[in-house]
Amino acid sequence: MPIDPSLLSSLTWFAHVARHRSFTKAAAEMGVTRAALSQHIKGLEQRLQIRLLNRTIRNMSLTEEGQRLFDTLQPSLTDIEKVLNELNDLHIEPAGLIRISVSRTAARLLIEPHLGEFLSRYPRIRLEMVMDDGLTNIVAEGMDAGIRLGISLDEHMAAVPVTPNLTNAVVGSPDYFRQHGKPQTPDDLERHNCLAYRFTSSSTLDHWSLTSPHADKHTVVFEPRGNAVFNDDSSMIQAAIQGVGLIKHIDLWVLKHLEEGRLERVLTDWCKPFPGFYLYIPSRNNMPRKIRVLMDFLIEKREFLKPEALRRLD
Repeated sequence: MPIDPSLLSSLTWFAHVARHRSFTKAAAEMGVTRAALSQHIKGLEQRLQIRLLNRTIRNMSLTEEGQRLFDTLQPSLTDIEKVLNELNDLHIEPAGLIRISVSRTAARLLIEPHLGEFLSRYPRIRLEMVMDDGLTNIVAEGMDAGIRLGISLDEHMAAVPVTPNLTNAVVGSPDYFRQHGKPQTPDDLERHNCLAYRFTSSSTLDHWSLTSPHADKHTVVFEPRGNAVFNDDSSMIQAAIQGVGLIKHIDLWVLKHLEEGRLERVLTDWCKPFPGFYLYIPSRNNMPRKIRVLMDFLIEKREFLKPEALRRLD
């Protein structure tokens, strides 16, 4: 038997009351009086000939029948609301503040090269980048989104890849290798001046994880103990170019220096691909339009991360 269309509004009122377990809160959310809302529910109960709510002066609860009806209604109403929001977003220019937590490397690779284009395309959006090399709890910190490497994200996080898989590179200058030779295995690193990167958020050193190219695929974790420690990517790279020692960094980040001969790679077979950068958000449900366009924009710019495009990076 088809549902009577005249019941739909009353069913929606009932779902709001049931969700809040309060006539007062539901009425305030919907912008109606408590008395009007109460009349809607009474009318629905009379038409269905079922008591849906238990009411006292101070408390309200669902009857067994009311709970069954609410459990059926709520997912459907949520889906309808989501579709209506998406349709509405198609006609609304993205606007508002986006607060995004991003590591400095991700900012340089993914956002800074395209910042002007993004803000020109969406002039009503304000973008606030908060630099943090740690994994920020974006909900607790009041952020709208974050960008981090996939290996650092919880598997239950709502996230989408915005780069291809990446590979680390162990590099040094030609002058350094002329003086000290090139390491052939991770064990050889003990005899080299390996420069370290310290994460600002946790104060821990970035250990070098190297995977064997042989059948056993065992992993070697090496702690760099050279004569310099950095918390800035550019400073660390400049030290390597000057011949101070070896560093480990994402290969895309040092590509230009490799191609121009300022740096050379070693232990290439020990550096395996790993998940790249992801944009992560609190939830994909009812995603704001401003976040959707940022996500789509970053995915669009994945093309920029091809080596031939990255040669333009300073």
